Amino acid sequence: MSAMTVSPRTLAIHGGSPVRANLLPYGRQSVDEADIQAVVEVLRSDWLTTGPKVGEFEEAFAARVGTAHAVSFTSGTAALHAAAFAAGLKAGDEAITTPMTFAATANCVLYQGAAPVFADVSGDTLNLDPEQIEKKISPRTKAILPVDYAGHPAELDPILEIARRHGLIVIEDACHALGAEYDGRRVGSVADMTVFSFHPVKHITTGEGGMVATNNPQFAEILRRFRNHGISSDARQRQSTGQWHYEMVLLGFNYRLPDFACALGIQQLKKLEANLARRREIAALYTAAFHEIPGVIPPAVRSEASPAWHLYPILLDVEKLTTDRAQIFAALRAENIGVNVHYIPVHLHPYYRDHFGFRGGEFPVAESAYARLITLPMFPAMSAQDVDDVIAAAAKVFSTYSR
Repeated sequence: MSAMTVSPRTLAIHGGSPVRANLLPYGRQSVDEADIQAVVEVLRSDWLTTGPKVGEFEEAFAARVGTAHAVSFTSGTAALHAAAFAAGLKAGDEAITTPMTFAATANCVLYQGAAPVFADVSGDTLNLDPEQIEKKISPRTKAILPVDYAGHPAELDPILEIARRHGLIVIEDACHALGAEYDGRRVGSVADMTVFSFHPVKHITTGEGGMVATNNPQFAEILRRFRNHGISSDARQRQSTGQWHYEMVLLGFNYRLPDFACALGIQQLKKLEANLARRREIAALYTAAFHEIPGVIPPAVRSEASPAWHLYPILLDVEKLTTDRAQIFAALRAENIGVNVHYIPVHLHPYYRDHFGFRGGEFPVAESAYARLITLPMFPAMSAQDVDDVIAAAAKVFSTYSR
């Protein structure tokens, strides 16, 4: 087809002109000169690893989320592993979690020799359904790991009530939800332990990194030792007291977040409020526009929640479309909109199929959602034009494939 005969509304995947000249990613970090300078200052200092910036970052973070303790780690996955260890998970135990998450949420249970037990999700938020949790509790259950999917808080009060009745520990995977609130309380201050991630696409970044927030001093002490080989003191503490002696008191890992990463985290934390405000503004613009586009179901927000909008996942209303998710995805990518999918349900990954016998169909709500999910670009550095481009591309693609 020649350029002269292509309609301006022809999809790029069919030979038309894309909405954008360059790909807009679904997420990316925002690093400025103040961030860079903070890292450079640490690189020129005496401490590159467990130095003064670690404690400074942890104290600032704990203050922001409203907890007594925050313990940093090399990644959100390491933080999940540490929380599973602190919760006492071991071989023979079970922990209930959601299939609608990144694999690390369930993997951290396996790291401890315990078994992840999946429960289905609610159809609106795609968070763990408390009624389904109740059905999965057994004498071996020791913990519940809800996930704040896309940054929308899970149903924390009902989950905590279930946990208290059964003597369980709640580890909230809030890697999507820094800055979110649940019933007026900051995420991080509600569960027994709350895990955050500082991957570059998250609300703040340390390159890689994670944090566990808790009000329980015993959990905090175990977490600190676990990230430092199980040793009861760190090198800086020993230097400051002029001591050399140390003791390994539990089997831990080297999950220490370096000082220069914490320096970056301190600077990034200062921008969190502006970051959240921009994400919420983008979400509001998207939601208003997508209510007018046939075939698009915007994310639901419950009355008790103030989401942090790590992701903006839409669901396809397949009854109003002439094609499937694969074609919609490819068409949006051709328009240079960097869409993604979050997530392949964990139990459908080959490892979980092979080791646990999952075949599909076990969790119909999560599986149905997965087949219809598309994640749109969402990050605070998006310009007004970027947002307009996403909306224009969605309108172009969905109008082409609408019934």
